[in-house]
Amino acid sequence: MPARPSAANRAPGGARPAADPPDAAQPPAEPAGGPGAGPAPAGADRGGGRGGSFWAGLGSRRILGLSPAGLIIAAATLLAVGLRAYQLARPGHLLAATEYDDGADFGSALRLAGGAIPYRDFITVQPPGITVLMAPAAMAAKLAGTDAAMAAGRILTAAAGAAAVPVAGRLVRHRGLTALIIVCGLLAVYPSAVQSAHTVLLEPWLVLACLAGAVAVFDGDRLATSTRRLAWGGAALGFAGAVKVWAIVPVAVIAVLCLPGTRRLLAFAGGVAAGFLIPVVPFALAAPARFWDSVIVAQLARTDVRIPFGYRVQQMAGLAVGHPAAAVLAVAGALFVLLVFGSFAAAWRVAGRPPPLDVFAAVSTLLVIGIFLIPDDFYYHYAGFLAPFAGLTLGLSAARLLAAGPGNTLAARLGPARFARLGTAVTGVAGLAILVLPFAVPRAENAPTPVYPRSALEAAIPSGACVATDQASLLIAINRLSSSVPGCSLMVDATGTDYVLGRGRNGLSAGTVPAAETAWQQAFRSAQYVLLTPYQYLRVAWTPSLTRYFDANFTFVDGDWWPLVLYARNGQPGT
Repeated sequence: MPARPSAANRAPGGARPAADPPDAAQPPAEPAGGPGAGPAPAGADRGGGRGGSFWAGLGSRRILGLSPAGLIIAAATLLAVGLRAYQLARPGHLLAATEYDDGADFGSALRLAGGAIPYRDFITVQPPGITVLMAPAAMAAKLAGTDAAMAAGRILTAAAGAAAVPVAGRLVRHRGLTALIIVCGLLAVYPSAVQSAHTVLLEPWLVLACLAGAVAVFDGDRLATSTRRLAWGGAALGFAGAVKVWAIVPVAVIAVLCLPGTRRLLAFAGGVAAGFLIPVVPFALAAPARFWDSVIVAQLARTDVRIPFGYRVQQMAGLAVGHPAAAVLAVAGALFVLLVFGSFAAAWRVAGRPPPLDVFAAVSTLLVIGIFLIPDDFYYHYAGFLAPFAGLTLGLSAARLLAAGPGNTLAARLGPARFARLGTAVTGVAGLAILVLPFAVPRAENAPTPVYPRSALEAAIPSGACVATDQASLLIAINRLSSSVPGCSLMVDATGTDYVLGRGRNGLSAGTVPAAETAWQQAFRSAQYVLLTPYQYLRVAWTPSLTRYFDANFTFVDGDWWPLVLYARNGQPGT
């Protein structure tokens, strides 16, 4: 039996120039009252604005054909693209195996492209949204190999992560430059948002779908009155739920905001149902019981080694590098809460009751933090789902605090000139901080994952061989996921298989459940090679019977692929 290492698999706004023709499809003009201005009051002059703010003076200017708001969105998008492209450009990160979850997520799409049906023919614990999204890239494997197909999936995921920036900009553009700089900037540089886009992971697609839904659902600061928009927004959020069930958070918050009337709620709920059911039902009907056990039961019943509270705070606070001391984490967590929720409370006190968009952002942020703190599991890329909601809360609250509208007690206290200077200073400092952050802490956006060797393994394992492994991404990277051997296991998610068949247990104890033991027995009995990572003891449901069979039938193969371990069936080449 292979050695069982002790390491754990964890912690790790001016009007448009007169030359522009009127166009109903164009977004509303940016507010003219400075960087944090909200919508102008009825009858107000949206073409100028007073107060002497540097930002207000930008209102009628265009640079490279873009308004100040458009320029900010474009700059933040370019920054997001650059950081994500850098991830993929690092040695080995485009084609090699660097992650566990992408093997399960992209492996499911590869199996589907090969004719196998998720849930019916193999186990995956996520809804089928990512399988559907990755299916076009997976089809490329037939021509270019699974490694090139995975590279295409990674590029698409990085693009989805960067695309969230202009979508978020569209959502908050009406609130002025301060909101734009903070929201778009944070989405561009937030470490977990960048890290989660380095390979095929769920969070970039989940965030993009949720933001697209919010853009449709909200008309400025309030819910749209158009039932068509509500339905389309619901459909986008429903599809987000087909990617990952965490989308229930923004769905639930918007559903409550639709009350007390039923017309808007029914339109929104109908869209959510359609967006979720259309991609899900075909797969669920193929294996209803297994779909339920995989996507619902296993997620609720899973137990694991609990990830420390400090590591969760570290990732949510954006301290993605190193191992900060407990005192540092406490201060960082307190500052994060103070900035996000303190700004929301301050804006409420200074500017009055927040509009629905602000409420949506703040409540969603609170709920997302809750779902990150309660379960045992927490991975570094999870916090990528927090970025849009925390960024929206902070950016929208800052914009309300700096909006020189009627009722703003801070503006009344400071006077127009001092208030304008404050807005200029805060907006400028926020923009500068966001620009500096990616460079102030080296490697903060680098995903904390290894790059496993591939060339030597590809040479050692014949094409078409049946290979059992605890991490499918390894086989994808060396073009050995598909096998020509009859009866070869289709397993792509070792841990998910344990959770589903082992009634929520991981590999440490899933073997006590006969169904989990049988699945691993079948995988090993059909295998010609077994490729294991240092974390196999948490993923393979070892039992005395499985250990005896393994020891009697497989021989260690030496080679240049540390820290991986390769075994070949007795009599196979290399033994």
